[in-house]
Amino acid sequence: MKVVINPKYDYLRGWIEKMPCFFEKEGEVIHNKRNVIKVFRLDDGTELNVKRYRKPHLFNRIVYSFFRKSKAYRAYHNALRISEKGFATAESVAYMEMNGGGLLFRSYYISLQCRNVREIREYYSGPLAGNEPLMDAFARYSASLHDAGIYHLDYSPGNILIHEDTEGKYTFILIDANRMKFMPVGTKKGCRNFARLFGCDDIYERIGTEYSRSRKKPFAGEKAVRLMVKYKNRFLQKKKCQKRTKKFLLP
Repeated sequence: MKVVINPKYDYLRGWIEKMPCFFEKEGEVIHNKRNVIKVFRLDDGTELNVKRYRKPHLFNRIVYSFFRKSKAYRAYHNALRISEKGFATAESVAYMEMNGGGLLFRSYYISLQCRNVREIREYYSGPLAGNEPLMDAFARYSASLHDAGIYHLDYSPGNILIHEDTEGKYTFILIDANRMKFMPVGTKKGCRNFARLFGCDDIYERIGTEYSRSRKKPFAGEKAVRLMVKYKNRFLQKKKCQKRTKKFLLP
């Protein structure tokens, strides 16, 4: 078993190393689909978010063992890199990789649980009215993220958290960081990143305008809006086709 712990949290080593033994029976489940996510509350008040990745099939076990870093490894190191660039994310505590027969079969990623937050998912269907300051702040945040060369491949409603302080200032927290790229982000790629976030064109009109003028190299807001709506419609159409195919194959 390979265990890598953020030096800041080395005092939790004993708990972390034993965690796989009691993961199944303890903790509060907050997500249970392909992967399982649980929150553990320790005696000192620390809240840990533990993500157990599903067991990869044989081909991926070979890939993750010899050719590609595991999801847990990437989540841990990508989150550290996001923080180093000055953006908020769930703080990396540790990751674990367990092997069987010389191949990876189970991995865990541990981070601090984010408190007093909500998902941007709440605004997927609007309304825009009354939420203009939030959308403007999110557009500026996304522009800064892209200008810093951070490109989340799963920039989706459940992976962006919002914290609002008592003065109404918004902080956005990027999570689920195993699918990331750190690279220059151009106009089209930046606008494409918004495709999954909202269902309302009026929200895209708002954030597209603010996003375009907030980039280090500003460009026409009309172009941003047009691209965002195009990529959103393309994503929804693809999703619709996938549902039809699934329904046909699994009546």
